[in-house]
Amino acid sequence: MTHPGTDKNGTDENGTEKNGTEKSGMNKILVTGGAGFIGSHYVRTLLDGGYEGYESAEVTVLDKLTYAGNRDNLPASHPRLAFVEGDICDLELLLELFPGHDAVVHFAAESHVDRSLESAAEFIATNVGGTQNVMEAALRAGVQRVVHVSTDEVYGSIDEGSWTEEWPLLPNSPYAASKAGSDLITRAYWRTHGLNVSITRCSNNYGPYQHPEKLIPRFVTNLLEGETVPLYGEGANIREWLHVDDHCRAIQLVLTKGRAGEIYNVGGGNEQTNRQITERLLELTGNDWSKVVRVADRKGHDLRYSLSEAKIAEELGYAPRISFEDGLAETAAWYRDNPGWWKAVKHAPQEGQK
Repeated sequence: MTHPGTDKNGTDENGTEKNGTEKSGMNKILVTGGAGFIGSHYVRTLLDGGYEGYESAEVTVLDKLTYAGNRDNLPASHPRLAFVEGDICDLELLLELFPGHDAVVHFAAESHVDRSLESAAEFIATNVGGTQNVMEAALRAGVQRVVHVSTDEVYGSIDEGSWTEEWPLLPNSPYAASKAGSDLITRAYWRTHGLNVSITRCSNNYGPYQHPEKLIPRFVTNLLEGETVPLYGEGANIREWLHVDDHCRAIQLVLTKGRAGEIYNVGGGNEQTNRQITERLLELTGNDWSKVVRVADRKGHDLRYSLSEAKIAEELGYAPRISFEDGLAETAAWYRDNPGWWKAVKHAPQEGQK
């Protein structure tokens, strides 16, 4: 099936199918937000030869290096890595950078819900406006394949059952609304211009190199420093948890085998309350409930998220490999063993305090 913007047989000038099916020759990959938590894991795995058929891929990382981007997350002198410090809101830069790349994997985003409650404008500018720039630059540069990485938060909250990809978007925070906007912009570039792009929506990620503002690394690092941890309300909020390595493997599957214009949910296959997470992290760090401080609940706090993985499982053969118990224990051990990384991030001077 063709759509506006493709030629009649659904191929490009090289005869490559434009339906998102697996392709060869994608040897130059551009990764936006590649110095962040998830993006850097994807880049490190690419450079380590972790994705079949991409063992020799050249990788360009574009990252603004805000507080959430960290050059230390990437191998500084890797011969197949090029790093560019820049902003996806700078269309002129993107138009210079994108030509010659076979694929773009778009991670770059403002992503912390609490920050979006205080300063929504930068979330709209980066996540909506920046994403529009990424799609425009990819279109003009003739990039063969694009994957836009989104979140389950665009669906809102669900009392029972699980979201399919056809579920209506009902975001409840400025962050979630900005990501929903970015998804719609992305879809429009497929539908209107024929851009070969797919969207992924993932559940909560965890793993090494995650910024300590997020729940799991914040709790682990606080507990390792002998500090208390803040628990919203009764800790009844439910999330699915997905190890970053499983998430990045799913993204690579979508890049190579996903269909253009399609959305793929990437869930963790398990649900945990925030209280359960807290209990497990207390155990893993040798602490007890005396370290827990109850705090007022977040405004508009979604109660439960749950993704259906049926589509990505059936179409692409995806299933998570890392159990939550093992992954959480390994993650806590990584923070315990790497205080130099997280202390530099956690205790870095804030803007205006330098």
